[in-house]
Amino acid sequence: MKNKILALDQGTTSSRSIIFDNEFEQIASSKKEFKQIYPQDGWVEHDPKLLWDTQFETAKLVFENSDVSINEIASIGITNQRETTIVWDRTTGKPIHNAIVWQDRRTAPFCEQLRSNGEEPFINSKTGLVLDAYFSATKIHWLLNNIDGAREKANAGMLAFGTVDTWLIWNLTKGKSHITDVSNASRTMLYNIDSLEWDVELLDLFDIPKSLLPEVVNSSGHLAMTDSSIFGIEIPITGIIGDQQSALFGQLCSQSGMAKSTYGTGCFLMLNTGNKIIKSSHKMLSTIGWKIGDEVTYALEGSVFVGGAVIQWLRDEMEFFVEAADSEILAEAAGDNGGIYFVPALTGLGAPYWEPNARGAIFGITRGTTKAHLTRAALESICFQVNDVLKSMSKDLKSPITELRVDGGAAANDLLLQFQADISKTKVLKPTQLETTALGVAFLASIGIGLHNMDSLKGKWSLEKTFTPCKSEKEVKMLTQPWDDAIKRTIGWKE
Repeated sequence: MKNKILALDQGTTSSRSIIFDNEFEQIASSKKEFKQIYPQDGWVEHDPKLLWDTQFETAKLVFENSDVSINEIASIGITNQRETTIVWDRTTGKPIHNAIVWQDRRTAPFCEQLRSNGEEPFINSKTGLVLDAYFSATKIHWLLNNIDGAREKANAGMLAFGTVDTWLIWNLTKGKSHITDVSNASRTMLYNIDSLEWDVELLDLFDIPKSLLPEVVNSSGHLAMTDSSIFGIEIPITGIIGDQQSALFGQLCSQSGMAKSTYGTGCFLMLNTGNKIIKSSHKMLSTIGWKIGDEVTYALEGSVFVGGAVIQWLRDEMEFFVEAADSEILAEAAGDNGGIYFVPALTGLGAPYWEPNARGAIFGITRGTTKAHLTRAALESICFQVNDVLKSMSKDLKSPITELRVDGGAAANDLLLQFQADISKTKVLKPTQLETTALGVAFLASIGIGLHNMDSLKGKWSLEKTFTPCKSEKEVKMLTQPWDDAIKRTIGWKE
């Protein structure tokens, strides 16, 4: 019986495939990490072939490691790291360069040039985004101007651009479908989130031919069909969505005012704003959540560039511990941060600062400082950054956010979640299912193929634990004031 969903979850550090049954229980999953490429300071790349190969390998493995037949799969859902930019030859299917990852800062000087020319308000009015190297437009511009022959081929209509969803679908369909969904399109800095179309004036500003761009489709519905050579049969693709929007949907934050925070490589806080675009006065992003049928759901977002990645850095580069989970044991042993404040601006600062020239710094080191204190400070830095975003978002809403649903790898850390609740004075809700990114696109794919609707999904979110704030205003201020001071001292360091 065709009642199972294959979710493809292509992330920043790994590719995952999960088979969900009709009740969204995981039947099988597979994960493969891939190499990160750092050509220069602030540059981050991926090999596009590896993105496809690891994703396809995990998709094959879930069937090899389970009793599920490919014939039981009703449809495929695809969720992906956003903004990461790939340009390839339409004829050969070969990329002209490595993928430029969302974390990459090489186009920051170009952004500064555009800002000095007064272009930021114009860009923000159409896209809801701040002018930053984070987004795809300046990355495409860089590729066309720095790769031999790229500009000429693009002008001749010989090249295709895509974020990672588009690249996977191109490969799954053997080049028959060149599409992206509205959520991913809204992260390119080329898409008008009000009129729902590629914006000609933005294309002119960034000198990007429209022929390069994919067709924009809904996040749910019959969107494409895999080539029969991939899995042996054709399978419909009925869900496509960027990873953070997928986590918002997976947390069933389907009503305006509901918010989630994903603690992954970065931290991403999103708030459902319903059918209204809320323009931020505090450097939050207005973005598209998803589109089902004729209905568009919008969101406010704050992006923290280095979240769980700071724990990976302590593990891999500093060799403080062997497993990331050990960080909680070390931090718990410290008791407190020992006066240490760690600003993990390893790739600059994201929301609400948007400071590409900030760099990481550790303040308050004394002779008595231990690696337990440093680990505790690193964990707390994740919460401080999320709190900065929460405060800014609350100012835009003109009301506090009283409840936050959480997910992602670091959300398994109860010490971190309690600290988040304390400093943010917000209830933190931890669901039983923390990997909500793949779950969100499975929900959308299931709607797209007709197995479920919004009403039948309502009971699919369940609460494991609530973290309630328990610190006084005075205690919170004593914790957050030194953090604010530390942030100010890191800004502009690279300059």
